[in-house]
Amino acid sequence: MSNNLTGESDVWFDSETADIKQFSKLCEDSTSKDSVPLASDIVNQIPVYDGGVVRQIAAGHPQAMRDLQQEWIQVLLSGAGAVLIKNAVNDLVLLDEVTEAFYQIIRQEAVSDSGADHFAPAGSNTRIWNAHEKLCVGFPELFARYNANDVMASMCRAWLGPGYQITAQANIVHPGGRAQHCHRDYHMGFQTMDNLVQYPAHIHALSPVMTLQGAIAHSDMPLASGPTKLLPFSQRYLPGYLACGRKEFVDYFESNYTQSALEKGDMLFFNPALMHAAGDNITADVERFANLVQVGSVYGRTMELLDRTRMSIAVYPMLLSMSGKDDWSERSTRQVVEASAEAYAFPANMELEPPSNGLAPASQQQLMMDSLRLGDSVEVFADKAMAQQGLKRS
Repeated sequence: MSNNLTGESDVWFDSETADIKQFSKLCEDSTSKDSVPLASDIVNQIPVYDGGVVRQIAAGHPQAMRDLQQEWIQVLLSGAGAVLIKNAVNDLVLLDEVTEAFYQIIRQEAVSDSGADHFAPAGSNTRIWNAHEKLCVGFPELFARYNANDVMASMCRAWLGPGYQITAQANIVHPGGRAQHCHRDYHMGFQTMDNLVQYPAHIHALSPVMTLQGAIAHSDMPLASGPTKLLPFSQRYLPGYLACGRKEFVDYFESNYTQSALEKGDMLFFNPALMHAAGDNITADVERFANLVQVGSVYGRTMELLDRTRMSIAVYPMLLSMSGKDDWSERSTRQVVEASAEAYAFPANMELEPPSNGLAPASQQQLMMDSLRLGDSVEVFADKAMAQQGLKRS
Protein backbone atom coordinates (compact mmCIF):
# COMPACT_ATOMS: atom_id res chain seq x y z
CA MET A 1 0.00 0.00 0.00
CA SER A 2 1.57 3.29 -0.99
CA ASN A 3 0.74 6.94 -0.57
CA ASN A 4 0.23 7.39 -4.30
CA LEU A 5 -3.42 6.57 -3.60
CA THR A 6 -3.76 10.18 -2.46
CA GLY A 7 -1.16 11.86 -4.60
CA GLU A 8 0.69 12.83 -1.42
CA SER A 9 4.47 12.84 -1.58
CA ASP A 10 5.18 14.09 1.94
CA VAL A 11 7.10 11.78 4.23
CA TRP A 12 5.62 13.45 7.31
CA PHE A 13 2.11 14.60 8.05
CA ASP A 14 0.94 17.28 10.43
CA SER A 15 -2.44 18.30 11.81
CA GLU A 16 -3.15 20.40 8.70
CA THR A 17 -2.24 17.74 6.13
CA ALA A 18 -5.73 16.33 5.58
CA ASP A 19 -7.54 18.05 2.70
CA ILE A 20 -11.30 17.67 2.50
CA LYS A 21 -11.35 18.24 -1.27
CA GLN A 22 -8.92 15.40 -1.95
CA PHE A 23 -10.80 13.21 0.50
CA SER A 24 -14.25 13.85 -0.94
CA LYS A 25 -13.00 13.26 -4.48
CA LEU A 26 -11.76 9.78 -3.49
CA CYS A 27 -15.04 8.99 -1.76
CA GLU A 28 -17.10 9.86 -4.84
CA ASP A 29 -15.96 6.66 -6.56
CA SER A 30 -18.35 3.79 -7.24
CA THR A 31 -18.17 0.00 -7.36
CA SER A 32 -18.72 -1.48 -10.81
CA LYS A 33 -19.85 -5.04 -11.37
CA ASP A 34 -16.82 -5.59 -13.58
CA SER A 35 -14.53 -4.91 -10.62
CA VAL A 36 -16.23 -7.55 -8.43
CA PRO A 37 -17.39 -10.28 -10.84
CA LEU A 38 -17.71 -12.88 -8.05
CA ALA A 39 -20.05 -10.76 -5.92
CA SER A 40 -23.72 -11.68 -5.92
CA ASP A 41 -24.80 -8.06 -5.45
CA ILE A 42 -23.59 -4.55 -4.75
CA VAL A 43 -25.48 -2.66 -2.05
CA ASN A 44 -24.59 0.95 -1.24
CA GLN A 45 -21.27 0.43 -3.10
CA ILE A 46 -20.42 -2.55 -0.85
CA PRO A 47 -19.93 -5.90 -2.66
CA VAL A 48 -22.12 -8.68 -1.25
CA TYR A 49 -21.14 -12.36 -1.38
CA ASP A 50 -23.01 -15.59 -0.73
CA GLY A 51 -21.68 -17.59 2.22
CA GLY A 52 -22.93 -20.80 0.65
CA VAL A 53 -20.75 -20.20 -2.39
CA VAL A 54 -17.75 -19.47 -0.18
CA ARG A 55 -18.25 -22.76 1.66
CA GLN A 56 -18.55 -24.65 -1.61
CA ILE A 57 -15.31 -23.12 -2.92
CA ALA A 58 -13.49 -23.77 0.39
CA ALA A 59 -14.46 -27.45 0.23
CA GLY A 60 -12.01 -28.20 -2.55
CA HIS A 61 -11.48 -25.53 -5.21
CA PRO A 62 -8.12 -23.89 -4.43
CA GLN A 63 -7.85 -21.80 -7.60
CA ALA A 64 -11.39 -20.50 -7.24
CA MET A 65 -10.57 -19.60 -3.62
CA ARG A 66 -7.48 -17.69 -4.75
CA ASP A 67 -9.57 -15.77 -7.25
CA LEU A 68 -12.17 -14.95 -4.60
CA GLN A 69 -9.54 -13.88 -2.07
CA GLN A 70 -7.82 -11.70 -4.65
CA GLU A 71 -11.12 -9.95 -5.30
CA TRP A 72 -11.66 -9.40 -1.56
CA ILE A 73 -8.14 -7.99 -1.17
CA GLN A 74 -8.69 -5.49 -3.95
CA VAL A 75 -12.02 -4.40 -2.46
CA LEU A 76 -10.54 -3.89 1.00
CA LEU A 77 -7.37 -2.24 -0.26
CA SER A 78 -8.46 0.05 -3.05
CA GLY A 79 -12.17 -0.57 -3.65
CA ALA A 80 -15.11 0.24 -1.39
CA GLY A 81 -13.17 -0.98 1.65
CA ALA A 82 -15.81 -3.39 2.98
CA VAL A 83 -17.25 -6.78 2.11
CA LEU A 84 -20.60 -8.16 3.25
CA ILE A 85 -21.04 -11.93 3.26
CA LYS A 86 -24.60 -13.16 3.64
CA ASN A 87 -25.34 -16.43 5.41
CA ALA A 88 -21.74 -16.60 6.59
CA VAL A 89 -22.91 -18.68 9.57
CA ASN A 90 -25.45 -21.12 8.18
CA ASP A 91 -26.13 -22.96 11.45
CA LEU A 92 -28.40 -20.47 13.22
CA VAL A 93 -29.12 -22.92 16.03
CA LEU A 94 -25.41 -22.93 16.80
CA LEU A 95 -25.31 -19.15 16.54
CA ASP A 96 -28.17 -18.85 19.04
CA GLU A 97 -26.36 -21.22 21.41
CA VAL A 98 -23.24 -19.06 21.24
CA THR A 99 -25.38 -15.97 21.83
CA GLU A 100 -26.85 -17.58 24.93
CA ALA A 101 -23.33 -18.48 26.10
CA PHE A 102 -22.36 -14.82 25.77
CA TYR A 103 -25.43 -13.84 27.81
CA GLN A 104 -24.35 -16.34 30.48
CA ILE A 105 -20.94 -14.69 30.59
CA ILE A 106 -22.61 -11.30 30.95
CA ARG A 107 -24.70 -12.57 33.85
CA GLN A 108 -21.67 -14.16 35.51
CA GLU A 109 -19.73 -10.93 35.25
CA ALA A 110 -22.73 -8.86 36.32
CA VAL A 111 -21.98 -6.49 33.46
CA SER A 112 -24.50 -3.66 33.19
CA ASP A 113 -22.62 -1.65 30.60
CA SER A 114 -19.16 -1.68 29.06
CA GLY A 115 -17.94 1.28 31.09
CA ALA A 116 -15.17 2.02 28.63
CA ASP A 117 -15.84 2.11 24.90
CA HIS A 118 -13.39 3.65 22.49
CA PHE A 119 -15.84 5.67 20.45
CA ALA A 120 -19.31 5.46 22.06
CA PRO A 121 -20.85 7.11 25.13
CA ALA A 122 -20.72 5.03 28.31
CA GLY A 123 -23.94 3.13 28.89
CA SER A 124 -24.75 2.75 25.20
CA ASN A 125 -23.89 -0.91 25.15
CA THR A 126 -22.91 -4.04 27.01
CA ARG A 127 -19.57 -5.40 25.93
CA ILE A 128 -17.71 -8.60 26.77
CA TRP A 129 -14.03 -7.83 26.54
CA ASN A 130 -11.92 -10.80 25.43
CA ALA A 131 -15.03 -12.70 24.42
CA HIS A 132 -12.93 -15.03 22.28
CA GLU A 133 -10.99 -16.51 25.20
CA LYS A 134 -13.96 -16.50 27.56
CA LEU A 135 -16.07 -18.47 25.09
CA CYS A 136 -13.21 -20.92 24.55
CA VAL A 137 -12.57 -21.56 28.25
CA GLY A 138 -16.20 -21.59 29.34
CA PHE A 139 -17.78 -23.32 26.36
CA PRO A 140 -15.05 -25.17 24.43
CA GLU A 141 -17.39 -27.25 22.28
CA LEU A 142 -19.39 -24.21 21.18
CA PHE A 143 -16.15 -22.32 20.59
CA ALA A 144 -14.83 -25.08 18.33
CA ARG A 145 -18.02 -25.37 16.27
CA TYR A 146 -18.40 -21.58 16.05
CA ASN A 147 -14.83 -21.04 14.83
CA ALA A 148 -14.84 -23.94 12.36
CA ASN A 149 -16.05 -21.45 9.78
CA ASP A 150 -14.90 -21.37 6.16
CA VAL A 151 -15.93 -17.76 5.64
CA MET A 152 -13.99 -16.37 8.59
CA ALA A 153 -10.88 -18.41 7.83
CA SER A 154 -10.94 -17.57 4.12
CA MET A 155 -11.27 -13.84 4.74
CA CYS A 156 -8.57 -13.80 7.44
CA ARG A 157 -6.16 -15.62 5.15
CA ALA A 158 -7.02 -13.28 2.27
CA TRP A 159 -6.13 -10.10 4.16
CA LEU A 160 -3.46 -11.36 6.58
CA GLY A 161 -2.12 -14.65 5.28
CA PRO A 162 -1.59 -17.64 7.56
CA GLY A 163 -0.76 -17.41 11.25
CA TYR A 164 -3.35 -14.73 12.02
CA GLN A 165 -4.57 -14.27 15.60
CA ILE A 166 -8.24 -13.64 16.43
CA THR A 167 -9.57 -11.43 19.21
CA ALA A 168 -13.22 -10.50 19.67
CA GLN A 169 -15.57 -8.44 21.81
CA ALA A 170 -19.22 -9.44 21.96
CA ASN A 171 -21.23 -6.23 21.91
CA ILE A 172 -24.91 -5.51 22.54
CA VAL A 173 -26.30 -2.08 21.70
CA HIS A 174 -29.52 -1.57 23.61
CA PRO A 175 -32.64 0.22 22.40
CA GLY A 176 -31.88 3.91 22.66
CA GLY A 177 -28.12 3.24 22.45
CA ARG A 178 -26.21 6.22 21.09
CA ALA A 179 -24.05 6.19 17.98
CA GLN A 180 -20.30 6.23 17.93
CA HIS A 181 -18.50 9.18 16.42
CA CYS A 182 -16.83 8.39 13.11
CA HIS A 183 -13.38 6.89 13.38
CA ARG A 184 -10.82 4.51 12.00
CA ASP A 185 -9.70 1.46 13.93
CA TYR A 186 -6.67 -0.20 15.46
CA HIS A 187 -3.70 0.42 15.36
CA MET A 188 -3.44 4.08 14.41
CA GLY A 189 -7.12 4.74 14.92
CA PHE A 190 -6.53 4.39 18.66
CA GLN A 191 -3.80 7.04 18.79
CA THR A 192 -4.06 10.72 19.57
CA MET A 193 -3.16 13.43 17.06
CA ASP A 194 0.07 14.17 18.94
CA ASN A 195 1.16 10.58 18.47
CA LEU A 196 -0.02 10.21 14.88
CA VAL A 197 2.06 13.07 13.50
CA GLN A 198 5.22 11.40 14.79
CA TYR A 199 4.80 8.47 12.41
CA PRO A 200 6.02 8.80 8.79
CA ALA A 201 3.58 8.34 5.96
CA HIS A 202 4.65 4.79 5.15
CA ILE A 203 3.61 3.69 8.65
CA HIS A 204 0.20 5.29 8.08
CA ALA A 205 0.04 3.05 5.02
CA LEU A 206 1.27 -0.03 6.90
CA SER A 207 -1.12 0.04 9.85
CA PRO A 208 -4.33 -0.95 7.99
CA VAL A 209 -2.84 -4.07 6.44
CA MET A 210 -1.84 -5.45 9.84
CA THR A 211 -5.41 -5.89 11.08
CA LEU A 212 -8.75 -7.14 9.78
CA GLN A 213 -11.95 -5.77 11.28
CA GLY A 214 -15.14 -7.78 11.19
CA ALA A 215 -18.54 -8.25 12.77
CA ILE A 216 -20.65 -11.38 13.06
CA ALA A 217 -24.35 -10.58 13.31
CA HIS A 218 -25.86 -12.52 16.22
CA SER A 219 -29.22 -10.84 15.68
CA ASP A 220 -31.12 -9.30 12.81
CA MET A 221 -30.08 -5.66 12.47
CA PRO A 222 -32.71 -3.52 10.76
CA LEU A 223 -31.61 -0.03 9.83
CA ALA A 224 -33.45 1.46 12.80
CA SER A 225 -31.25 -0.59 15.15
CA GLY A 226 -28.15 1.24 13.90
CA PRO A 227 -25.91 -1.21 12.00
CA THR A 228 -22.46 0.11 11.19
CA LYS A 229 -22.28 3.30 9.15
CA LEU A 230 -19.58 3.07 6.47
CA LEU A 231 -18.00 5.63 4.17
CA PRO A 232 -16.96 3.63 1.08
CA PHE A 233 -13.50 4.31 -0.36
CA SER A 234 -12.43 6.45 2.61
CA GLN A 235 -9.68 3.96 3.52
CA ARG A 236 -7.79 5.05 0.40
CA TYR A 237 -7.05 8.48 1.87
CA LEU A 238 -3.64 8.10 3.49
CA PRO A 239 -3.79 11.05 5.94
CA GLY A 240 -7.23 9.88 7.04
CA TYR A 241 -6.15 9.02 10.59
CA LEU A 242 -5.50 12.73 11.06
CA ALA A 243 -8.87 13.64 9.58
CA CYS A 244 -11.33 11.76 11.75
CA GLY A 245 -11.52 14.38 14.47
CA ARG A 246 -11.84 17.40 12.19
CA LYS A 247 -15.27 18.90 11.81
CA GLU A 248 -15.33 19.11 8.02
CA PHE A 249 -14.52 15.40 7.73
CA VAL A 250 -17.04 14.42 10.39
CA ASP A 251 -19.69 16.50 8.61
CA TYR A 252 -18.81 14.86 5.29
CA PHE A 253 -19.06 11.43 6.87
CA GLU A 254 -22.46 12.14 8.40
CA SER A 255 -23.77 13.43 5.07
CA ASN A 256 -22.41 10.61 2.90
CA TYR A 257 -22.18 7.37 4.88
CA THR A 258 -24.02 4.24 3.78
CA GLN A 259 -25.78 1.75 6.00
CA SER A 260 -27.11 -1.72 5.23
CA ALA A 261 -29.40 -3.93 7.28
CA LEU A 262 -27.86 -7.22 8.38
CA GLU A 263 -29.47 -10.56 9.07
CA LYS A 264 -28.48 -13.02 11.76
CA GLY A 265 -25.52 -15.02 10.48
CA ASP A 266 -24.15 -12.33 8.16
CA MET A 267 -20.54 -11.19 8.43
CA LEU A 268 -19.24 -7.73 7.59
CA PHE A 269 -15.50 -7.26 7.07
CA PHE A 270 -13.71 -3.99 6.43
CA ASN A 271 -10.34 -2.34 6.18
CA PRO A 272 -9.62 -0.76 9.60
CA ALA A 273 -8.80 2.51 7.85
CA LEU A 274 -12.35 2.75 6.49
CA MET A 275 -14.11 5.61 8.23
CA HIS A 276 -17.08 4.13 10.08
CA ALA A 277 -19.24 4.33 13.19
CA ALA A 278 -21.94 2.29 14.87
CA GLY A 279 -25.33 3.94 14.46
CA ASP A 280 -28.07 4.98 16.87
CA ASN A 281 -30.41 2.20 17.96
CA ILE A 282 -33.71 4.06 17.73
CA THR A 283 -35.84 0.95 18.16
CA ALA A 284 -37.87 0.20 21.26
CA ASP A 285 -37.15 -3.51 21.39
CA VAL A 286 -34.16 -4.58 19.25
CA GLU A 287 -31.00 -5.63 21.08
CA ARG A 288 -28.40 -5.24 18.35
CA PHE A 289 -25.95 -8.06 19.05
CA ALA A 290 -22.68 -8.47 17.16
CA ASN A 291 -19.45 -10.23 17.88
CA LEU A 292 -16.82 -7.67 16.91
CA VAL A 293 -13.80 -9.46 15.52
CA GLN A 294 -10.33 -7.96 15.30
CA VAL A 295 -7.75 -10.21 13.68
CA GLY A 296 -4.03 -9.43 13.81
CA SER A 297 -1.19 -10.31 11.50
CA VAL A 298 1.34 -12.78 12.82
CA TYR A 299 4.06 -10.34 11.74
CA GLY A 300 3.08 -7.70 14.30
CA ARG A 301 5.61 -9.12 16.80
CA THR A 302 9.27 -8.79 17.67
CA MET A 303 11.72 -11.65 17.10
CA GLU A 304 12.94 -11.95 20.69
CA LEU A 305 11.00 -12.14 23.94
CA LEU A 306 12.14 -9.49 26.44
CA ASP A 307 11.04 -8.87 30.03
CA ARG A 308 10.65 -5.12 29.64
CA THR A 309 9.25 -4.70 33.14
CA ARG A 310 12.45 -6.13 34.58
CA MET A 311 14.50 -3.91 32.25
CA SER A 312 12.55 -0.80 33.23
CA ILE A 313 12.95 -1.41 36.95
CA ALA A 314 16.67 -2.10 36.48
CA VAL A 315 17.43 1.10 34.56
CA TYR A 316 15.08 3.41 36.50
CA PRO A 317 17.56 4.17 39.38
CA MET A 318 20.16 5.37 36.88
CA LEU A 319 17.64 7.61 35.10
CA LEU A 320 16.42 9.00 38.42
CA SER A 321 19.98 9.79 39.53
CA MET A 322 20.87 11.44 36.20
CA SER A 323 17.79 13.65 36.11
CA GLY A 324 18.71 17.32 36.23
CA LYS A 325 22.46 16.85 35.76
CA ASP A 326 24.22 19.16 33.32
CA ASP A 327 25.56 16.35 31.16
CA TRP A 328 22.19 14.60 30.90
CA SER A 329 19.16 15.90 29.02
CA GLU A 330 15.46 15.11 28.98
CA ARG A 331 16.07 13.87 25.47
CA SER A 332 18.61 11.36 26.77
CA THR A 333 16.09 10.11 29.31
CA ARG A 334 13.49 9.69 26.63
CA GLN A 335 15.91 7.72 24.45
CA VAL A 336 16.71 5.30 27.27
CA VAL A 337 13.03 4.86 28.13
CA GLU A 338 12.29 4.12 24.49
CA ALA A 339 15.09 1.53 24.45
CA SER A 340 13.89 -0.28 27.55
CA ALA A 341 10.20 0.10 28.40
CA GLU A 342 7.21 -1.28 26.50
CA ALA A 343 6.03 1.38 24.05
CA TYR A 344 2.60 0.05 23.27
CA ALA A 345 -0.41 -0.16 25.56
CA PHE A 346 -1.82 -3.17 23.73
CA PRO A 347 -2.60 -5.99 24.05
CA ALA A 348 -4.48 -5.10 27.20
CA ASN A 349 -7.20 -6.50 29.39
CA MET A 350 -9.67 -3.71 28.76
CA GLU A 351 -11.68 -4.55 31.87
CA LEU A 352 -8.63 -4.05 34.08
CA GLU A 353 -7.04 -1.27 32.02
CA PRO A 354 -9.76 0.98 30.62
CA PRO A 355 -8.66 3.63 28.11
CA SER A 356 -6.99 6.46 30.03
CA ASN A 357 -7.56 9.04 27.28
CA GLY A 358 -10.68 7.57 25.71
CA LEU A 359 -8.65 5.47 23.29
CA ALA A 360 -5.91 3.46 24.99
CA PRO A 361 -4.51 2.61 28.43
CA ALA A 362 -1.19 4.11 29.51
CA SER A 363 1.89 2.39 28.12
CA GLN A 364 4.83 1.31 30.24
CA GLN A 365 6.86 4.13 28.69
CA GLN A 366 4.23 6.66 29.75
CA LEU A 367 4.23 5.22 33.27
CA MET A 368 8.01 5.43 33.46
CA MET A 369 8.21 9.00 32.17
CA ASP A 370 5.45 10.11 34.55
CA SER A 371 7.26 8.52 37.49
CA LEU A 372 10.50 10.26 36.57
CA ARG A 373 8.75 13.61 36.32
CA LEU A 374 7.14 13.03 39.72
CA GLY A 375 10.45 11.95 41.21
CA ASP A 376 9.04 8.62 42.37
CA SER A 377 11.48 6.54 44.37
CA VAL A 378 12.80 3.31 42.91
CA GLU A 379 10.49 1.37 45.20
CA VAL A 380 7.41 3.38 44.22
CA PHE A 381 8.13 3.02 40.50
CA ALA A 382 8.81 -0.70 40.89
CA ASP A 383 5.45 -1.12 42.62
CA LYS A 384 3.69 0.83 39.85
CA ALA A 385 5.43 -1.13 37.10
CA MET A 386 4.68 -4.50 38.70
CA ALA A 387 1.05 -3.47 39.32
CA GLN A 388 0.69 -2.47 35.67
CA GLN A 389 2.32 -5.71 34.55
CA GLY A 390 -0.07 -7.63 36.80
CA LEU A 391 -2.96 -6.25 34.74
CA LYS A 392 -1.52 -7.79 31.56
CA ARG A 393 -3.48 -10.99 31.96
CA SER A 394 -6.73 -12.34 30.64
